[in-house]
Amino acid sequence: MRRDGRPVFLNLLQIRLPIPGVVSIAHRVSGVLLFLAIPVFLLLFQRSMQGEAGFAQTLTWLQNPLVMLMTLVVVWSLLHHWLAGIRYLFIDLDIGVERMAARRTAWVVLLLAPVLTLILLGVLWL
Repeated sequence: MRRDGRPVFLNLLQIRLPIPGVVSIAHRVSGVLLFLAIPVFLLLFQRSMQGEAGFAQTLTWLQNPLVMLMTLVVVWSLLHHWLAGIRYLFIDLDIGVERMAARRTAWVVLLLAPVLTLILLGVLWL
């Protein structure tokens, strides 16, 4: 709010967050994605346990390019959430709280999660 009481137009695309802030927001987004993925993966698991036909149908669904893309996003979410969570546990222990250490560990999380995702899915899909 301005001093005269009028609201201020806030353009979120012009705000430049520091890297630890980006990791924090991505940590929250990855948590939401993981939560939303639970029913989908439970459905797939349930279907795969309904005999050979259900297992074959689940494999067919998992080979769909759209489902493969969703799996890629969920695996990234899991790895990012895990790595960022470990980072936050260290911060809670007052390790890596300094500005440069926080920036460095944030970059590690941002770079390592996609790399591990590609490695893991490359191993699984080959």
